[in-house]
Amino acid sequence: MNITALYNLYSESFLVDTDTRKIRKNTMYFALKGENFNGNTFALEALKKGASYSIVDEKEYATTTKIILVEDVLATLQELAKYHRKKLNTPIISLTGSNGKTTTKELINAVLSTQYNTTATVGNLNNHIGVPLTLLSMTPSTEIGIVEMGANHHKEIEFLCSITNPDYGYITNFGKAHLEGFGSLEGVIEAKSEMYEYLHKTNKSVFVNTSDKIQVEKTKNINSINLNQTIKHIGSNPFVSIEFNGETLQTNLMGGYNFDNLSAAITIGEYFNISSDNIKKATETYTPTNNRSQLIKTKNNTTIILDAYNANPSSMKAALDNFSLINSKDKMVILGDMFELGSNSLQEHQNIIDYCSELRLIDSIFVGGLFYQATTNGLKIKTFEELKEHIAALNLKNKHILIKGSRGMALERIVAIIH
Repeated sequence: MNITALYNLYSESFLVDTDTRKIRKNTMYFALKGENFNGNTFALEALKKGASYSIVDEKEYATTTKIILVEDVLATLQELAKYHRKKLNTPIISLTGSNGKTTTKELINAVLSTQYNTTATVGNLNNHIGVPLTLLSMTPSTEIGIVEMGANHHKEIEFLCSITNPDYGYITNFGKAHLEGFGSLEGVIEAKSEMYEYLHKTNKSVFVNTSDKIQVEKTKNINSINLNQTIKHIGSNPFVSIEFNGETLQTNLMGGYNFDNLSAAITIGEYFNISSDNIKKATETYTPTNNRSQLIKTKNNTTIILDAYNANPSSMKAALDNFSLINSKDKMVILGDMFELGSNSLQEHQNIIDYCSELRLIDSIFVGGLFYQATTNGLKIKTFEELKEHIAALNLKNKHILIKGSRGMALERIVAIIH
C-alpha cells in the first residue's frame, strides 16, 4: 500500500497507537519491534480491542484485510508522519537542548493553550518514534504544534527536523549531556545546532536567548527573535519569581535555571499575541510533575526536592547551586549516577563530589557504581537496596533533601522511605 492510500485510512480518525495495552477505538496500530518484543504478534489483538487497522512488516501476521503489510513498520510510521506534516496547515515550534527542554515545552504549551488549540509532545516522547507519534496526534483542528526533540548522537536532530519541518526553533542550552554519543561539549553544540542549520536552510525562524553567547554566534545568519530582555529574575527561594510587564509573577518552579525556560515561554507567548493576563495565569499555575523539581512535604516536616527524572554534569551543578541557596541549616543531598558520559564519566562524577564540597554540602550521599569509584568524605552507597536500608534507619525530620540522578537510577523510589 502506498503512503497516500495509507494516509487516507489514517485520516478516518487521526489516531495512531503502538501499545495494545492502550488501544483506542478506531485507531491505527503500528506493530513496532524492539529487543525484547515484537509488535507484529499483537496485530490481531489490536483489532479485537477496537483498532481499525494494524500495520505489520512480517507476512505471517497479515491474516486479514485490516492488517496491512509494509516493508518496515517504523519507517512507514515516520513516512506517514512526514506526509501528514505536509498536509497540516499548522505552525510548528521545535525545541531541543541539553537541559530543561521538557519543562520549557510544557511552559510554552501552558501559555499558548490559553488562546490556541495546541498539540505538544507528551512527556518526553522526543526520539525517532516519539516525534512521529507527536505529529500524528495533531489534527486539522490543531492551531499550533510544539515538538520536543532529543538526541544522543549526531544527525538525529537533523533527521527529526526533516520529518517535522518546523517553522520555529528554540535551543534551551548546550551542556554536558550524552557525551558518550557526542564525544565532547563541542560535539553537543554541533549536534544540537543541526536544528539551527535546518531552519536556516528552510528560511524559518529561531528564538534566541541572547545571554548565551554560543546561541548568538550560531544564529547570526538566521531569522532570529530574541527572548524578551525586560523580564527580570527577582529570586528563587525556593520558587522562581520574576517581573514581567511591571508585575511580579510567583511560579511553582524551583531553581534559578528555570528563569530562561520561563523567559522562552513568555517570549513565544508574546510573539503569538497571548495576552499578559493569560501569560501570567499560565506561568503562575503551571506545576512540574514526573519527578522534575517536584517539592514534596513529609509528615516529619522534611522538604524533598525531587529532581530524579534525569541528570548530567550541567544539570547536576545547576540543581546543587540552587539547593545551596536554600535557607536551611539542615540539608542533605542524595545524588545518583549520571549515565552516557563516555570516557570522562568517572572524572565527571568526581567533579560533582568536589563541587558538593565547594558548596559545603556536607551531608551528602552518592549512589551507584560510578560514584562509588570516586573519592569522597561523604557517604558512598553502591546499590539502591543499600540506600534503602540506610535511609530507613535514619530519623529524617525538619530537613531539606535534594534527590537527583539519571533516569536509570530511579531515585524517586526513596521518597516512600523518607515519607
